[in-house]
Parts: sequence; structure tokens; C-alpha cells
Amino acid sequence: MAAEGGDSRIAILAALGANAGIMVAKFLGAFITGSSSMLAEAVHSVADTGNEALLLVGRKGAEQRPDTLHPFGYSRNRYFYSFVVALVLFTMGCLFAVNEAIHKIRFPEEISSPAVAFVILGVSMVLEAASFRTARKQSAPLKGKHSWWHFIRNTRNPELPVVLLEDAGALTGLVFALGGVSLTVLTGNAVWDGIGTLLIGLLLGVNAIVLIIETKSLLIGEGATAKEGTAIHAALLADPRILRVIRVQTQYLGPEDLLVNAKIAMRPGLDIAEVGEAIDAADSRIRAAAPNACTVYLEPDVFQDLDS
Repeated sequence: MAAEGGDSRIAILAALGANAGIMVAKFLGAFITGSSSMLAEAVHSVADTGNEALLLVGRKGAEQRPDTLHPFGYSRNRYFYSFVVALVLFTMGCLFAVNEAIHKIRFPEEISSPAVAFVILGVSMVLEAASFRTARKQSAPLKGKHSWWHFIRNTRNPELPVVLLEDAGALTGLVFALGGVSLTVLTGNAVWDGIGTLLIGLLLGVNAIVLIIETKSLLIGEGATAKEGTAIHAALLADPRILRVIRVQTQYLGPEDLLVNAKIAMRPGLDIAEVGEAIDAADSRIRAAAPNACTVYLEPDVFQDLDS
């Protein structure tokens, strides 16, 4: 998923505040109206609110200083909690909504006080749109000229894709809920409310699966992006004392913590001092070319025959 800046904490806090308020309103609306779509959306908001709290826990845990047990630090906490969030979104959001939908389609129930449902859904859309706007604003500098899908698939920041997909899913889910309630009122057939609930559940399932795949990849360990890899390779060869890059291995230990391990062929005839100086200079160039490179290991070697 490119290591980038972007203040995901702002996006998380904005989503947390919006979802907490929406959650309370939706539960009241579900209680008053008896709408399954509204109830599914309320549970969706419970999951989203809990998810934002988990993302904050992950960020806090990632701030722990390295120790003997974890010499590279705790940055992977952010990946772990983002993965947990994806699982929660699937189990608590998707499965509940689908189960509720099946029940409502089999045993339709009339919606009472639909006006209350419309007001709450409208307010929820405004709050979710504001949260989504904040997430897009924080992600935009990292996305650059690429598409949003490319950003979600390639960013090494785990929280912003979670918040973006959550907010986008919440807005779409609200449209489904509004459609289900509206069609139920217009036709007098409460099955439409169940269908709206089913669509919400399927949407949550798709979002959750995308996030599970992406955060699992980050948790296992992803290397530098192609752009960063090219920059690191060029930085190593910028010194004529380095004749060849034999091997480069990289891995993101956290969203802003890139580990770089490289084996390089030095020009024959260099003494120890010159080799040390070349390695120090290469280290500095790598950190300048890839600002997220927090740990750099360079192993010098000597190739007598470059054509062999």
C-alpha cells in the first residue's frame, strides 16, 4: 500500500466524532421507526466508531520506543490494528446487516414515523460527507496525480485507506437505507427496507475484504515502492567508488519506517578509510532520496571482473 506523510490522526478524529453522533441518532431512529435499514446503519456506525478508536490505539502503541524485545520499534502496531478494524467491519458490520436483511425480507415489518428516518438519514449524510471530505483532504497530498484506487492499493499508510473506505461506504450505505425506506413508504411493501439492508451488508463486505487484503499485505511486510526503489538504486550508484548494486532489500516496518539493506560492489584498490567514507556518503544519499529510510545497512563487496 507509498510511504507518505499526511496527518491520518486528523482524519481519524473527524470520523470518530461524526460516527459517534450518527450512531446515537440512528439507534434512536431505528427504535422509533422500526426500520431494519436504519438498524443496520446504526450497527454500521457502532463498528465505524469502534474502528476509529482502534486506529487511535494503534497509533499510540506505535509511539513506544524500541527495546530489547522489539529493536526496530512498535510501528507495526498501526498495521495490526488496521487489520483488526477490517475484520470488525466484516464481522460486526457485514454479517449483522445481511442477517438482519434476511429476517426482514422473510418477515417484513411496517415502518412507523418515516419522517423521523428521513431527517436522521439526511443529517447523517451531512456529517458523513464532512468526515469524508476531511479524509480526502488529508490523503490528497499523498495520492498525488494517481487515482484513489491506486492510492488505496499502494499507500503504506494504513489508516487513511480505512477511513476513506469507511466514509465512502457509510455514504453509499445511507443512500441504500434512504432508498429502502423511501420505496417502503411509496409502495407499502416493507420488503424494500430489507433489500436496502441487504445492499448495506454486501457493501460492507466488499469494503472489508479490500481492507483485509491490503492491511494483511502491510502486516506481512511490503518493500519500497517502485519510485523509491529507483531512487535508492540511483543514490547508491551516484558515487564512482560504487561500481555495482549487487542486491537491495527493503521493507516497511511502519508507515514512515523503511528498512534498507544493500550489498554493493566497491571499486578495487580502496583502503578501509575510503570504503567507510563511501558507505557513509551512500547512507546520506539514500536518506535524502527516500526520506522514510530510517534504518540503512550497507554491505561492501569487491568485484574484480564486472563482466563475469
